[in-house]
Amino acid sequence: MLIKVRKAKILGDVRLAVEFSDDTIGERDFSFIKSESGPMLEPLKELAYFQRVFVEDGVLTWPNGYDWDPIALHDEMKKAGLLHRLDAAE
Repeated sequence: MLIKVRKAKILGDVRLAVEFSDDTIGERDFSFIKSESGPMLEPLKELAYFQRVFVEDGVLTWPNGYDWDPIALHDEMKKAGLLHRLDAAE
């Protein structure tokens, strides 16, 4: 099953609520980005820029073209116990 991001909602600072195509949702803290390096990640270290995230073709994306693999994000969040079924969230 191909996993895509349906929605992303900013919860404050660098926390996002991410809804996936398999009807799961979870919250993810992206503060670790501040300690990462690379030209594509540098703009994301600024809060205002990070919060310009949007979903394009099922992928978290930023204006500079940086994107986050939805399957890797889903798997990481699932392993960390951060995902739950949408119907359980309501």
